[in-house]
Amino acid sequence: MEFSADEFRRYSRHLILPEIGLEGQKKIRAARVLCVGAGGLGSPAAMYLAAAGIGALGLADFDHVDLTNLQRQLLHTTSDVGRPKLDSAVRTITALNPGVQTRRHDFRLTAANAMDLIDEYDLVIDGTDNFPTRYLINDVCVLRRKPYLYGSIFRFEGQASVFAPHLGAPCYRCLYPEPPPPGSVPSCAEGGVLGVLPGIIGTLQATEALKIILGLGRPLLNRLLLYDARAMSFRELKIRRDPQCPLCGDQPSITAPIDYEQFCGTAPAMNEDEVSVREMKQALDNPRLGIKVIDIREPDEHQIARVDGVPLWPMSRLARDYMELDRDQTYYFCCKVGGRSMQVVRFLKSKGYPNVKSVAGGIDAWAEQMDPQMPKY
Repeated sequence: MEFSADEFRRYSRHLILPEIGLEGQKKIRAARVLCVGAGGLGSPAAMYLAAAGIGALGLADFDHVDLTNLQRQLLHTTSDVGRPKLDSAVRTITALNPGVQTRRHDFRLTAANAMDLIDEYDLVIDGTDNFPTRYLINDVCVLRRKPYLYGSIFRFEGQASVFAPHLGAPCYRCLYPEPPPPGSVPSCAEGGVLGVLPGIIGTLQATEALKIILGLGRPLLNRLLLYDARAMSFRELKIRRDPQCPLCGDQPSITAPIDYEQFCGTAPAMNEDEVSVREMKQALDNPRLGIKVIDIREPDEHQIARVDGVPLWPMSRLARDYMELDRDQTYYFCCKVGGRSMQVVRFLKSKGYPNVKSVAGGIDAWAEQMDPQMPKY
């Protein structure tokens, strides 16, 4: 299909680049890219690819817009709060470039559906924020011989790479053979993130996608790019394929998607080291139970939202002064969503404190279930 006069004008700045030209723009128009996640990383990646004229742009997301998203997720606006993210994402992409075929996939990516979905696309951009989905995308991309464009962000730092064993590069498992212990790596919701950071990393992912589509330049194969916003610095680590990798190694043992929740240890059920916010409230309402509740968040978080009667003992100080705790006392530790408090519980149990529990869901769960008027952050 020939380009229209409007398309020639829209993509003129590409067409006059000798490295792209008309043939290159045709490659872009013929490409099919799946973006998993329409949030912080997905917003800039999807918007720039749409502006570039990608033929088919798949958006996979099942979440709803929250007010906390708007500090960085530019696909959505204030009026979209409470609505499905794909509603505002598709509207924004269509307004930006109505010539792009935008495909909605408003469901959770799972081991049962990922193979069929990724088969529809040429490459996959990872805009997720959890390890089970990250390993799932990686594994299916390797099995289906699709480039996996990785990106991650935390606080002021970001990473990006292209994993593609079929192009001579390692896979994500070669770099990270095992997921971190559950709760050991705080999410953006718990650790925070500079709002512009996903804009930078997501744009790098879009850049790599266009380079691969065009066969242009030197993609981030065999390299991990590290970005530090505070220092305004980039550095690069060389990464190599692991011959022992169970997925892309010399004798692979993973030949189909696995149970990623189990692999990452993130099954939703509470374990024996957790209590609910209702049990936390019972402990606060009935001192005779002899249970002490401690908030282990940092002071700046405590200023935003707090529970009356719960003293603040920041995790950073607790790790140093834990011997001040009574080994015979029962403690419930509370953080924002439960990850840091679980770390504290594991640490204290290793030091011989048997009666310690983590409050599942933390302050977020308290706000949702106990105090709807409490500010959320």
